[in-house]
Amino acid sequence: QVDIAESGGGLVQPGGSLTLSCVTSGITFSSYDMSWYRQAPGKERELVAEKTSPLPTAGSRTTYADSVKGRFTIDRDNARSTVYLKMTNLKPEDTAVYYCKGLNWAGQSYWGQGTQVTVSA
Repeated sequence: QVDIAESGGGLVQPGGSLTLSCVTSGITFSSYDMSWYRQAPGKERELVAEKTSPLPTAGSRTTYADSVKGRFTIDRDNARSTVYLKMTNLKPEDTAVYYCKGLNWAGQSYWGQGTQVTVSA
């Protein structure tokens, strides 16, 4: 049974920081490209950050949405089957439900249930 579970969301003031965690089980984590998406009310779900499955010679590739570059950092711990999203200098426009997604080379994907992040004074 596959389980993708996000945690770490909450209410934070503008300029603050949060770290989201996504713990997985039931998948071969190292074979999955892991990513964070977010969906704000009334908007489509968008990619925030991705860190690909590590390749033997090339390692992982990391991608960020332009809106979070320099503020967010994605990292993965293959030993713990966990991916993190460290968010700093948070802005009200970062308010959204944040989702974790795993995608393997065969195109099989799994999503978590999401965690709410609210940035407000």
